[in-house]
Amino acid sequence: MSEHTVKAFDEDITRLRGLIAEMGGLAEVAIQGALDALVNGDKELAKKVVASDKKIDVLETEVDKLAVRIIALRAPMADDLREVIAALKIAGVVERIGDYSKNIARRVGEVEGKDRFEPLTLLPAMGELASEMVHDVLTAYAARDPDLALEVIATDEKVDAFYNSIFRNLVSYMVENPATISSAAQLLFVARNLERIGDHATNVAEMVHFAATGTYPPDDDR
Repeated sequence: MSEHTVKAFDEDITRLRGLIAEMGGLAEVAIQGALDALVNGDKELAKKVVASDKKIDVLETEVDKLAVRIIALRAPMADDLREVIAALKIAGVVERIGDYSKNIARRVGEVEGKDRFEPLTLLPAMGELASEMVHDVLTAYAARDPDLALEVIATDEKVDAFYNSIFRNLVSYMVENPATISSAAQLLFVARNLERIGDHATNVAEMVHFAATGTYPPDDDR
């Protein structure tokens, strides 16, 4: 491979990583914005979160096109091919994370009597943890760090614990006061979306580990 070709390939990979990082940054902002809008009943912020999802979709399309171009023109092999394939998959997962944030934002204004719901005070903490998972897994991707990827996978248990606690709490509210069922169901939907964000960050971590080592993490459920 000529020096020019190697340089061009490196530039393509750098661009690919940059697009993934940009997508991840937008996804993190969307998670936080959606939860802030929910807690404060801020419909304008919720609209901005919903609108911002289009930017993530556009970036995913750019990643797809660039990845296909790299494979077609550069014919990468071994480590390089794993990285391109991982980027292609990661972009799809991050796009889904953006969708979950959009779904949460669309629940703003649907929760009545927010002050009576203790779980609403737990959701921001759960969301912060899920957002940290997204941040850390993209850091792991940029650094090709399989150890950090494993830490992200381990963190998912904490997100699941949050979800289980919120679920039990909300079910209790609905049993004790049927008038809260509609609002409680909306919060359950939010908690479920945050739990799925954690799951998707875990999926990315598994891909990062594979791209860096050629193997999936131990005890993988696949």
